[in-house]
Amino acid sequence: MKSMTSVALGIAFCASALTTTSVFAATTLESVKEKGHLQCGVTSGLPGFSQPDEKGAWTGIDVDTCRAVAAAIFGDAKAVEFTPLTAKERFTALQSGEIDMLSRNTTWTLTRDVSLGLNFAGVNYYDGQGFLVNKDIGVDDATQLDGATVCIQAGTTTELNLSDYFRTKGMEFKPIVFDTSEQTVQGFAAGRCDVLTSDRSQLAALRSKLSDPGSAKILPNTISKEPLGPVVRQGDDQWFNIVKWVLNVQINAEELGLTMANVDDMLKSDNPSVQRLLGTDGDMGAKLGLPDDFGYAIVKQVGNYAEMYNRNVGPDTPLGLERGINALWTDGGILYAPPVR
Repeated sequence: MKSMTSVALGIAFCASALTTTSVFAATTLESVKEKGHLQCGVTSGLPGFSQPDEKGAWTGIDVDTCRAVAAAIFGDAKAVEFTPLTAKERFTALQSGEIDMLSRNTTWTLTRDVSLGLNFAGVNYYDGQGFLVNKDIGVDDATQLDGATVCIQAGTTTELNLSDYFRTKGMEFKPIVFDTSEQTVQGFAAGRCDVLTSDRSQLAALRSKLSDPGSAKILPNTISKEPLGPVVRQGDDQWFNIVKWVLNVQINAEELGLTMANVDDMLKSDNPSVQRLLGTDGDMGAKLGLPDDFGYAIVKQVGNYAEMYNRNVGPDTPLGLERGINALWTDGGILYAPPVR
């Protein structure tokens, strides 16, 4: 009898836990709406990805990813507040609920995806780790870096990648570890290390901060895969789907030729794919718990993926990054989003 009672209590506890989890999982969107804004975790300052100006206005690809989510929910891309975080702080801030989503040049890896209670909602920039060196040291390839001192940021995937690369090449190095990317470039500029290693896009951003950017160069070697993208907590499929499909909408919008400039005219389009994305036909928004015109709000206020890329890191910005593998699959890149249907 006691055994049966224990079983019954166990079943009741599990049912209660599942109910509690279900209730908790349904509250992220409601919580964001109740606050009246999205709380988004970003870097403390990385040109092209997330950086505040002297007036506190934030810009960057990761910032625009946050703004696109706000536009989808509120119809207002400005309904977002930013929490600057170091690499070591970012996951704790998301796990604890301090932020609603993380959009902070964060690499999607198996360990992070399955052991931190987090979900990666897609990739907004495909990157790879590289090396920044002063031109006057006469190094043209990473295989010439045996015995180098290397500036590196703590709490990032670059530490393991660096160790793996040097070990497989039979080389040695001395790490100089800093807490922030700003400190790494300051250490590099002060001559504390021969080399600065990070994602190649980040190296371009950090090089732009040097007093003489032309004195340093990024070596041609790419030693890792670094798919960067927004992250959410596990346990809330609706929120996960919202963030995921906001990014997919921006990629699809580029493929369909939808831009900030022409999206109003495209509301009259008879293309079924355009109609579904902009909400003039179908109930794509309702399936996510959003207004059916959420795609229109994203494109109108933030733009398609190309517009987001070009204004933040593209060829006409200080970073000067070509699209490369971040081009659409139809243009020789690997950017490919599931269809909105």
